[in-house]
Amino acid sequence: MMPRSIAPSRPDHTIPGPELERGLSAPAALGINIIDMVGVGPFVTLPLIVIAMGGPQAMLGWLLGAALSLCDGLIWSELGTTYPEAGGSYAYLSHLYGAKLGRPLSFLYAWQLLFSAPLSIASGCLGFSQYLSYFFPHSSNPLLSFHVLRVPVIFSGQTLMAMALCLTAMAVLYRKVRSIDRLMKGLGVAVVLALLSIIVAGLTHFNARLAFDFPPGAFHLGHAFFAGLGAGMLISAYDYWGYYNVCFLGAEVRNPRKTIPRAVLGSIAIVGTLYLLMNISVLGVIPWRDLTGNLSGDARMYTMAVFMQRLYGRGAAAVIVSLIALAASASVLALLLGYSRIPYAAARSGNFPKLFAKVHPKHHIPHVSLMVLAGMTVFCCLFRLQEVITTLVVIRILFQFLLQGVAVLLPRHRRARRALSFRMPLYPLPVLIALAGFLFILLSRPNFLREMRIAGVILFLGLVVYGVRLLRSQGEPLPVTDP
Repeated sequence: MMPRSIAPSRPDHTIPGPELERGLSAPAALGINIIDMVGVGPFVTLPLIVIAMGGPQAMLGWLLGAALSLCDGLIWSELGTTYPEAGGSYAYLSHLYGAKLGRPLSFLYAWQLLFSAPLSIASGCLGFSQYLSYFFPHSSNPLLSFHVLRVPVIFSGQTLMAMALCLTAMAVLYRKVRSIDRLMKGLGVAVVLALLSIIVAGLTHFNARLAFDFPPGAFHLGHAFFAGLGAGMLISAYDYWGYYNVCFLGAEVRNPRKTIPRAVLGSIAIVGTLYLLMNISVLGVIPWRDLTGNLSGDARMYTMAVFMQRLYGRGAAAVIVSLIALAASASVLALLLGYSRIPYAAARSGNFPKLFAKVHPKHHIPHVSLMVLAGMTVFCCLFRLQEVITTLVVIRILFQFLLQGVAVLLPRHRRARRALSFRMPLYPLPVLIALAGFLFILLSRPNFLREMRIAGVILFLGLVVYGVRLLRSQGEPLPVTDP
């Protein structure tokens, strides 16, 4: 008999067919997390975080983002070793809140994922196309633009490049997970190489006066400081997210009790160090005032190319653009790989249409879920990157991180912790810090109420869909969600 902490939930046996395969090794799991965390995020958001915080004190945003990620990473590590199943948070919410609350909450999580996951993947695709516009400077010119509910919709050459990357990623992932294991190891090396190239170039041409040229009152603890810090932490939270991606693949990880905590916490330590060094090294070459106003809009889209061109010329800029484009491609692969397992897990438990539970008979992957998310991501590529990021972060905090953090404090999980192989140190302090950090990011947003309305619409539609499905299933036994 399997130990309680790694037993699959019973709903997985309600639908016959091929099973997922535990083919991901520890190095591949770490590589997937690093790829997902880095992607294109820090390369396109560095100007945004400097603008938000008004100077080189932006490095404080990176530091606090790392601390928040570490506290939340301890939550994911504890839950990932307790329930190493497909779907990550979907499975956790089912178990932690019990049969009565767990089923609707896990459904709502999977429901919002149909909106937030394509936004997350599309952000990587759009970042990829922004950097490629270094080679195609007119690709950002809109061919068609209009507004839907005050949200700008843009179709341009960049849009086509972003859509092409998404479809290519879907084709690459349409294979056995063991072959993806080998691919992720190599791409993880390429992503780290892109970061190290920028760090080494910056530190060898470092100007401390530029890097630490703080404006007057930079650390005055007033309203402007905390508003800027909240905006900066929202961006850094987006850049760090991905340390939990291996948890979505829990049913496909070898030796999950050891692999999951090492991949989660190891990726935060590695990427956090690299982000801070990159921030300092770039600001030691490009004055922060250039990032906030003196660079043209197009140049701000590919800041790292401008950085390398100033140091070594256009050839070096072309090399770093190619490396960053590769990193963005890798992140899209990792995101699509991980998120495609969540609708699959929801369908296996009877909480989503059965179509999503289909596993390819040859490749042993949830191919329907993969194709649906890829198709929705193609649509999300029509939106602007900044709107995609802010909407994504707010939705994800509300429907995932807060629900998950609160559940870890409930008596149900406190009792289960006694038998765990991995237990977070200083419990419950890391949980309380993570919850406080996410709430600060939400409440400090100037457009908090508008973004809450968007989340409210998603919640309302999800409750309607859940209610309709519940009425249709009356008289049928509900699947059990506890192991």
